[in-house]
Amino acid sequence: MESVPETHRDPTSNEDASHDQKKTANTDRVVTSDDKIELTDTDAWDKLGYSFPTWRKWQILGVVFCIQISMNMNASLYANGVARIAEEHGISKQVARIPQMAFLVAYAFGCELWAPWSEEYGRWPIQQLSLFLVNIWQIPCALSKNFATYVVCRTLGGLSTAGGSVTLGVLADMWEPDEQEYAVAFLVLSSVGGSVVGAIVGGFVEEYCSLQWIFWVQLIVGAATQFAHAVCNPETRSTILLDREAKRRRKTGEDPNVYGPNEIRKRKLTLKEFGTITGRPFYMFFTEPIVLWLSLLSGFSDALIFTFLQSFQPVYEQWDFGTIGISLAFIPILIGYFLSYFSYLPSIHHFRGKRRKGIPLEPEVRLWWLLFLAPLETIGLFGFAWTSLGPDHGIPWIAPMIFSTFIAIANYAIYQSSIDYQTAAYGVYAASATGGNDLARDFLAGIAALYSAPMYENIPGRPLEYASTILACLAFLVTIPIYIVYWKGSEIRAKSKFAQSLDKGREVEREKRRKASLMGAGETERKEYV
Repeated sequence: MESVPETHRDPTSNEDASHDQKKTANTDRVVTSDDKIELTDTDAWDKLGYSFPTWRKWQILGVVFCIQISMNMNASLYANGVARIAEEHGISKQVARIPQMAFLVAYAFGCELWAPWSEEYGRWPIQQLSLFLVNIWQIPCALSKNFATYVVCRTLGGLSTAGGSVTLGVLADMWEPDEQEYAVAFLVLSSVGGSVVGAIVGGFVEEYCSLQWIFWVQLIVGAATQFAHAVCNPETRSTILLDREAKRRRKTGEDPNVYGPNEIRKRKLTLKEFGTITGRPFYMFFTEPIVLWLSLLSGFSDALIFTFLQSFQPVYEQWDFGTIGISLAFIPILIGYFLSYFSYLPSIHHFRGKRRKGIPLEPEVRLWWLLFLAPLETIGLFGFAWTSLGPDHGIPWIAPMIFSTFIAIANYAIYQSSIDYQTAAYGVYAASATGGNDLARDFLAGIAALYSAPMYENIPGRPLEYASTILACLAFLVTIPIYIVYWKGSEIRAKSKFAQSLDKGREVEREKRRKASLMGAGETERKEYV
């Protein structure tokens, strides 16, 4: 996600600030060598997404919510076609899962590739192009007569998916970091819930429709989502809105020498800049310990859900669940997501109230509620493992469902807190920090699509129980960094050049806002005097 304007240098870049610009003597307005004045956010704050009415912000976010559901449905719905694809093309189920893996791995990299273009050309056209391409790639899959088509088109579909880097960017265009928590919590619900919705819907499609409808359903949902986005959502990217406002002011004569940021620059994104922006998530992933730890934790947690897509069938078949019954067994996971979402609201309200009272809070407080919910992942996995013994041991079918709810509560909490924390801790670099998070989640989920079924089938002794027990042990290990970051996060960030650069940028931005406020107050007094 992005914060408001980037007013300081990127520590990964060696480029100096442009020397053909200067500031006017009495304001922070930037003037170029040919005396063009750059329109900044403080000059036209009322035209930006931050100033949209509350109802409008949530309407836009509602459409973005549907986009996230649609994208994650695409990732999970394919699993319900694996058996038929294997049968029709004479291949093993393991090979038939390759297109699912290909989509998720390509998705992990695709969302990072789309983000720079949304910053350059705007959120709306890039999101529309992404949705259009994803929808197009569903058609060859639905009409496919050979397995290779699935592999190629699913890979292209993953690369075409803009993902959270753009949808979270829309959120950041409308809310400042200290006001984002409710919106982030809502959008995270769609990110984790979409794959479960796909699993639930997929059971009915698998039972009552032909194989082609696995893809036609994705196309129908995708087309409806694209139409809703085209009709209901405006552009939110601040630089695009400033360009439009500058053109309007010149046209009306209100300010004939003012130009937008992109007009001043007179050039589009260079290859070097594209490389810097695209490479930054990977750079932060490997050089920032906090980003690495939280991304791996979030990725592992998300991989669990895609592992469950395979494990639920052998587990619930013990109670004679059919295709529909197994798909409905995912409802407790959806319930867990909602429970976790609602549990966050009091915490968000509490800490927001403190900030509004002027009480300084470290970004680590956004991990506070996660400290209590994260252990539910380990508890849920252990419980799910040993309630998978089945009816022969007198265990009712609802027992593993209860523990899967625990896992879902923790999964939501891990994603919500890690995104929220990285947004607060890394400010304008949050898009790159959370990009690493998305990369890990999608990439590890893609790998899980291949190893999960053999894992639940081939471990000697009690494969169902032992497989989930192994995951529980791993869950215990990967959640340990949460507590390290909570207690030592400020010390770790103090050694980060991103965090140091961010602190300087916040000071500059705070001073700009103060001056803009004073100028606005002075202008009001003059009008009243006249």
